Amino acid sequence: MFVDQVKIFVQSGNGGDGCRSFRREKYVPRGGPDGGDGGDGGDVKFLVDPSLNTLLDYRYRPQLKADRGGPGSGKKRTGKRGQDAEIRVPPGTLVRDFETREILSDLTVAGECVVLVKGGRGGRGNTRFATPTNQAPERTQPGEPGNAKHLELELKLIADAGLVGHPNVGKSTLLSRISAAHPKVANYPFTTLQPCLGIVRSGDFDTFVAADIPGLIEGAHKGRGLGHQFLRHIERTRVLLVLIDASSPAPQHDLRVLREELNHFSAKLLKKPMLVAASKIDLLPPERRARLLKELETEFSISSVTGEGIPALVSQLGELVRHTRSAEVLT
Repeated sequence: MFVDQVKIFVQSGNGGDGCRSFRREKYVPRGGPDGGDGGDGGDVKFLVDPSLNTLLDYRYRPQLKADRGGPGSGKKRTGKRGQDAEIRVPPGTLVRDFETREILSDLTVAGECVVLVKGGRGGRGNTRFATPTNQAPERTQPGEPGNAKHLELELKLIADAGLVGHPNVGKSTLLSRISAAHPKVANYPFTTLQPCLGIVRSGDFDTFVAADIPGLIEGAHKGRGLGHQFLRHIERTRVLLVLIDASSPAPQHDLRVLREELNHFSAKLLKKPMLVAASKIDLLPPERRARLLKELETEFSISSVTGEGIPALVSQLGELVRHTRSAEVLT
């Protein structure tokens, strides 16, 4: 099951208490203080694990707590540090404070590790309070309490190209044709219920990652349909491929609706490099194809069934991705 948004409660460990102790040795009846410090409480840290692609684990484990630090002991021994609570998340996870809505971390790099909730510091033992005028202090310090937070984890898939379009426009069929991905394909709307990633070969040595996003309908940014749940996933894509059904009675209207939905969700989406392609072109008579491409202001028409136009589209899409990558490196 694909889960891309969860709320969790995390708590770091309390610090261990400092120890009150005095040396007791033969012939030293009134030894000085030797109480050790308490150990620090465990932290709550997030680790980016590239083998993960969902937040499903934390739907069933909504509370995660680090261990408390151990108390100090005699002979100036410091208590054991509490074990950290390690939360493994997929690349592209956004961590937000649930109450303030502040973004605490944007975890995108594989292997990245970030401590977001520090454990309490261990208390000091009575050894720390010895002075020339008070050589046998009774005083100790308790450990500091840990910290607790309600967090929201939001996954935004990281892909080079996002496939966008109305339901049943052929996005999943195209992805299965150009990559080894196997999204569910059927001839009815909302077949795709979750984003699907595929690796597409472009040229002899280059590849890029394409994401099939569930279909968008008019009013998606307000919560209509299913695709609105996944609009966030195209925020991280470098380029967009908008597919328009060639057999639609109003293809220009379809394109305008899609652009409006993207703009309503985030104006930044329309600033991304974008290609428009007419899909299911095999359903259209040859005499109508040229007029359709002129209406959509595009040169790309494809059929995922016959393979027509797909090599040229993939080549141009790969070139656009490479250009965008180069621009990112230069900036």
